Amino acid sequence: MPALFQIKHNGLFEPENDMSNWVWVSGGAHRLGREIGLAFAKAGWSVVVHYRQSPQQAQQLVQQCLDLGVQAMSVRADLGQPADVRAMCDQLQTELGTRLRCVVNNASLFMPDTALDFDDAQARAQWQVNLMAPMRMGQWLAQLHARSDAGQASLIHILDQKVFNLNPDYFSYTLSKLALHQAVALQAQALAPTLRVNAVAPGLLYVSGPQSADNFAAASRVNLLRQPIDPAQVAQSVLFLAQNPAITGASLQVDNGQHLVPMARDVMNIPIEALKNLAP
Repeated sequence: MPALFQIKHNGLFEPENDMSNWVWVSGGAHRLGREIGLAFAKAGWSVVVHYRQSPQQAQQLVQQCLDLGVQAMSVRADLGQPADVRAMCDQLQTELGTRLRCVVNNASLFMPDTALDFDDAQARAQWQVNLMAPMRMGQWLAQLHARSDAGQASLIHILDQKVFNLNPDYFSYTLSKLALHQAVALQAQALAPTLRVNAVAPGLLYVSGPQSADNFAAASRVNLLRQPIDPAQVAQSVLFLAQNPAITGASLQVDNGQHLVPMARDVMNIPIEALKNLAP
């Protein structure tokens, strides 16, 4: 299977003259990944926009970052293929070196399954993207900075509020996020003082899976604050963790309190009338 790895940067990018801090955001071309990239760019960070199947959206975000006065590039790689991840890391090391100060593992793969019907191949595919790729990126970032005098780097995982509010839906996906949540403390211990390792656990942000727009409108208010979660606020929380040198081993729940509203099923699978009864 041919590697999907490819890196593109704007003609204005001059690596030898670049002294900025860089962040790499997986799944950075759209939805929450795009918000995270923009939040970092507005704070003065240069941005690597990772994508797999969204080259136009990735280049649009690169241009938006350039318009904000920072450097930006896009990188294409299949995070489910270890060889692709290694090739991407090698090229990022060549292009950016220790100027890459933060890795945000945002990309996720999720497929509907349960403990009764999960498929081995689909489960492994989700674990590769959701768990093993973040582990590999953390390992590589720590090795990159181990002999550097540039100061601590930051590794941030995007979790899901459901790791604090379990239900049996999306079984393999949930297992991958539970493992990633536990890895935050383990990596923080193992990779200190080279890396700080933290996580953000958002709630429902966008129409997902089988949802209709009407279902999302109702489901997005099933939280303690009874209002939709602003993705830009989630992105600001990621930026906060990247820039606060005193925080490591922490997971922030940025979900308007959704994790404190128990649900027997995933909120995406609950009918609208039943959702009304769940509102606190």
